[in-house]
Amino acid sequence: ISSTKKFYDYCSPSTNTKAIFDRYQQVALVDAWEEQYNNMQNHLAQLKGTNNRLRTEIRQRMGEELDTLDVKQLRGLEQEMEEALSTIRERKDSKILSQTETFKKKVKSSEDQHRILLQQLQNVDTRLQYGYAEPCSNEYETAVGMANGGDPYMYGFRVEPIQPNLHGVGFGFHELRLA
Repeated sequence: ISSTKKFYDYCSPSTNTKAIFDRYQQVALVDAWEEQYNNMQNHLAQLKGTNNRLRTEIRQRMGEELDTLDVKQLRGLEQEMEEALSTIRERKDSKILSQTETFKKKVKSSEDQHRILLQQLQNVDTRLQYGYAEPCSNEYETAVGMANGGDPYMYGFRVEPIQPNLHGVGFGFHELRLA
């Protein structure tokens, strides 16, 4: 190791850190990775044990492999299952209650909207019953149409194709003169 505690100070362009470690292991007759490998193997064994234990618990909760349990363990498992069932029922009831409240609000909103629409329909029927014109964006044309006894466009005029277009030509109030 160099005075700066860095391995790469000894590396030439043709070598790398792995080659230095390999050479060190050959010369010192020491396996530098053995401790790390053993730690990984121990950790793997621990994880496998945890995995097997959890799989056994899952199978027992599914009702399998109960023969190996004594009465105390069976009672504990039964109590855990009852607590889990209670929690599940509480969540289910809470969700049903929440959905019921939401649907009640939607039904109330729909009923309010229905009531408003019925009221508007009755207002329109009342207007028609007493001879009022229907609400329209162009009230003048509606009034003219009702005065004529029907459709405002009942007397439609048509210009023949050979006649010039007379729209905007004149005869407005500003062009009328006395001669």
